[in-house]
Amino acid sequence: MPGPDFDLQAHSTCSDGALPPAEVVARAAAAGVRLLALTDHDTVDGVAEAMEAGREHGVAVVPGVELSTVDDAGPDLHLLGYAFDPADPGLAASLETFRADRGARMGRMADAMRDLGWAVDDTILAGRKAPGRPHLARAVFEHPANADRLRAEGLGSFGAVLEAYLIEGTPAFRGRTMPTVPEAIDVVHAAGGLAVWAHPFWDIPEPADVERTLRRFAAAGVDGVEAFYATHDEAQTHQLVSLADELGLLTTGSTDFHAPDHPHFADFLGFSLFGKAPRLGRIDQASPST
Repeated sequence: MPGPDFDLQAHSTCSDGALPPAEVVARAAAAGVRLLALTDHDTVDGVAEAMEAGREHGVAVVPGVELSTVDDAGPDLHLLGYAFDPADPGLAASLETFRADRGARMGRMADAMRDLGWAVDDTILAGRKAPGRPHLARAVFEHPANADRLRAEGLGSFGAVLEAYLIEGTPAFRGRTMPTVPEAIDVVHAAGGLAVWAHPFWDIPEPADVERTLRRFAAAGVDGVEAFYATHDEAQTHQLVSLADELGLLTTGSTDFHAPDHPHFADFLGFSLFGKAPRLGRIDQASPST
């Protein structure tokens, strides 16, 4: 079976990516991507620019978004929305609410870092509609007042700061308060879209836990699962495809592009199908002229 020609999760400067939406599309086109989704966190601000760039570069761009949720299976599970109306007023209102919760969470985490004695460069966080933990980690890592402590703790990158202080179980982690997974599914469906659980094994390592969670999400109305992912191995991929077949779910995939120099997600088409055929449904109905 040939390799994938689609990449259905990518991020721009509208959330935690390094490139503007049009440049994300240009890089995807250069990598041979036929079908792309820009899925910034809790915002669709870059979708129109991405779709216009898709027409320029001959790439079919499907409207996308990545919603961060709270769930019993984890404090920060992600749901991808596809093929919705990006101008839907209900979607806009919901995203504004979710971003407000995101911003409040970043404020709590920034305060926690200050309480731990770190300086925070507020200019890195200021003005962002969808601030995330990478932004906060960079605001700490790039503040000159932290240089000696960063060296003493062996934190040589903003990613190291994030892993040491801002993930679950570390001193400055603070959880979000909304939405639940069923609420996020309903928001995507109300805008005419499809809801897909993103990178299951990135957030939940145990296969049995992933299976229980996917079955529960399917019962709540999820339309698909990101079975093919940059960090999923063959056994994980096959498990997800088998479960999706049983549950009648779509199977999507991505490299989760964030930045050309990202340690994990730096390019496109960097995932394997492991001999399985994807099932993209109407996500694959986008065209470069859409």
